[in-house]
Amino acid sequence: MVKLPHSQLDAVFHALADPTRRAILTRLSQGERSIGELAAPLNMSFAGASKHIKALEQAGLVQRTVQGRNHICRLEPEPMAQAMQWLQSYEHFWTERLDALEQALRQSEPSTPKE
Repeated sequence: MVKLPHSQLDAVFHALADPTRRAILTRLSQGERSIGELAAPLNMSFAGASKHIKALEQAGLVQRTVQGRNHICRLEPEPMAQAMQWLQSYEHFWTERLDALEQALRQSEPSTPKE
């Protein structure tokens, strides 16, 4: 079952709700990047990108290390995997309802005459 405390699960979903943070995570899925490298394609300042990185760090999705003047970020996928587990716990619920809807739609279809 999901191991994240509610507050961390909330932080993960809050972080994932922002398209800029999702774009940052996509870039980090390809490897470590400096904050400057993450900010450049998004046309944002270092300070703006740093605020997004902080939200990702609070959710546990990113780890930042400082190497001299460079802040290097890397993806920490475990909280995302645990959030996915939480979402998958509803898979049975939705599958059951979609199956019931399919069955209801098939029963309401007018039968076509056979030739």
